[in-house]
Amino acid sequence: MTFVTKLSFESGDRRVLEETVEDLHRTLERKGVECKGPHAFSPERTRVQLYKQLRPGDQFSPWEYTVYARKLEIHGSDDIAREMVDRDFPDSVHVEVEVDRKKPLGHGRD
Repeated sequence: MTFVTKLSFESGDRRVLEETVEDLHRTLERKGVECKGPHAFSPERTRVQLYKQLRPGDQFSPWEYTVYARKLEIHGSDDIAREMVDRDFPDSVHVEVEVDRKKPLGHGRD
């Protein structure tokens, strides 16, 4: 069975996000790992209401920020995928990891 490691990155700092994902992608290419991506998504604008007290009432101006997202998939190479996930990522980059198990074609169902 083959494992696919899906990495999702989100950050409000586009430059740091791009540098982080590109560095990871270059490292994977140097190691000869099959990888898809990075895939970019449209930036998402988020608006948060800020209240002057702990109850609804007087408000400050809403806080608005943009979240940028990228995705990368590592096919097989479980040991290298584990090594990449164990890296220290910048605090401004949120990383989520999902591992899928892929069965070969024609493999019976469990």
